[in-house]
Amino acid sequence: MGEALEAVNSFIAASAAAPWALGAVFLLAILDAVLPPLPSEGLVITLAAFGAATASPNLILLGAVATVGAWVGDNLTYTVARHSPLRRLRDTERARLRRAFHFASRELHQRSAVIIVVGRYIPVGRVAVNVTAGAGRFARPRFMALTALAAASWAAYAVTIGALAGAWVEENTLLGAVAGIAVAVLLGVAVDQLVRRLTPATPGAP
Repeated sequence: MGEALEAVNSFIAASAAAPWALGAVFLLAILDAVLPPLPSEGLVITLAAFGAATASPNLILLGAVATVGAWVGDNLTYTVARHSPLRRLRDTERARLRRAFHFASRELHQRSAVIIVVGRYIPVGRVAVNVTAGAGRFARPRFMALTALAAASWAAYAVTIGALAGAWVEENTLLGAVAGIAVAVLLGVAVDQLVRRLTPATPGAP
């Protein structure tokens, strides 16, 4: 068992140092702006854990790539929502997703900075905010600026969690990466629950 874990550690460490690793972060960060199940956050945390232990990849470069990828993904989703039927997601029959869109629409008019930044930490909220902003004709320059702030804070958060977890479990970087992802998931669930408490139930929704 110990040899197997060591082999996995060695494989991930070698992959983390490969040039394509940052490319994978960039691509996943773009795609998960509209496809939440994609594990961009987990990948950033894992690479950060190994980066803290082995100095590869460079944590600053990792954070920069994740930031740019997240920003591109958010703004791509905004653009697609503005010019496609994607806006119809707002009327989905899925109660949770519909509530997220209604909440995003209301909050974008009242406290756009907060909802755009907070939404980046919640997969469903991220899509709801991006689509609602695009479909609702939210000012593009303001959206670009706020998503830049949101992407930078999200990337810094993911890299920091990964680096701290990797340093905390120095003898097993893979375990540190898993611990970091677990912490991120718990924080995400906590934020999601808070947002759901603040989201009014939609009539007829379960």
